Amino acid sequence: MSTNFDHIVIGAGISGLGAAHFSARRGLSTLVLEASDRIGGCLNSPHFDALGGFWVEAGGHTCFNSYGNLLTILDDLGLTAQAQAKVKVGYSLWKNGKRRSIVSALHIFEALRAMPRLFTAPKDGRSVADYYGSVLGQRNYQDLLRHAFAAVICQPADDYPTEALFRRKPRRKEMMKAFTFAEGLATIAEAIAAQNAITVRTSQRITAIARDGDGFRVEMENGDPLRCSHLTLAVPPDVAASLLPAGFETAQMLIKNIGMAEIETLVLVFRAEDVPLKPLAGLIAVDDAFYSAVSRDFLPNERYRGFAFHFRPGVLCEEGQIEHACAVLGISPKRIVGQTHIHNRLPALRTGHMALVQQLDSALAGTRLGMTGNWFFGVSIEDALTRSQAEITRLFGSRESF
Repeated sequence: MSTNFDHIVIGAGISGLGAAHFSARRGLSTLVLEASDRIGGCLNSPHFDALGGFWVEAGGHTCFNSYGNLLTILDDLGLTAQAQAKVKVGYSLWKNGKRRSIVSALHIFEALRAMPRLFTAPKDGRSVADYYGSVLGQRNYQDLLRHAFAAVICQPADDYPTEALFRRKPRRKEMMKAFTFAEGLATIAEAIAAQNAITVRTSQRITAIARDGDGFRVEMENGDPLRCSHLTLAVPPDVAASLLPAGFETAQMLIKNIGMAEIETLVLVFRAEDVPLKPLAGLIAVDDAFYSAVSRDFLPNERYRGFAFHFRPGVLCEEGQIEHACAVLGISPKRIVGQTHIHNRLPALRTGHMALVQQLDSALAGTRLGMTGNWFFGVSIEDALTRSQAEITRLFGSRESF
């Protein structure tokens, strides 16, 4: 088993797998180490073998034709032609124990009065509450937008930096606007990891990282050290802070206080005939125990329907979550034919975060250590890959030069 690599990536979420893909495409021997027993991170499409392989997205739910770096990877892997358009179904609000339309919470005249500011008001350095309360009106923010944004990032959105919520990206017009795959978004992670140029090892425990000449030595729990000329940390900020080797104290200081939001995700599957609801994209909860419930109706299955409820941490026990989710859907828990609980984590960014990223980049400049994740530019798949692509270019140069 080889112990020397051009590049070691720690973390096999989409950020780490993206970094591995971009470096492997440059002809570099690339190893990915993952602490858990599965790859993909928030790309998680649990399958239910007893239900014919029916799956439900438990993390990321959608890809768009504005995801340029993702589409580059799909092109490289020959996956672009396998993408499937998502059926257009809408979201509803869940408020005071009832399903309501999105429009019911919208204050039209307030939005019209405030909307001109949408084209002139600066976003940089402002919180979501400050910016959107200004450009679309305070009542619209309080009654609708704060709940919709919380549903997207699975955490309270008020203090989240506006720049990291939605970033405008050019669209590839020949590609369908929103897409998925026949076996879910985990298909992407699996295809990246399956490349011959990339070695992936799961259930790996790292005890320490140290400088080793111009490169790095990664000490493993089993006692076998790994060596590389370049290293990329693709893990949450708290984990990255604990792994940084000596000489990176400034970077460690900058990231150690970045918070993480814990999300308790409950996936439920029912027979299609037992679900009384018309097809829907999901529910946006208003001051409830869950942030959102996202359905599998975007890729219909004639036998089953599935839902992923993203619960606030510590509010309900597992049995309470099941009872509450079934009550929201209007279905008896006895009708459940498949279920799983999944723990997710997302960065809890705050205003001023982009200035922190600039300082971190200055601390990493000129080194052989990269850092990526969904906590730099935003939590979307493309935000994570944008950071990974930029870090691999910084470490190794442009792809075209190889």
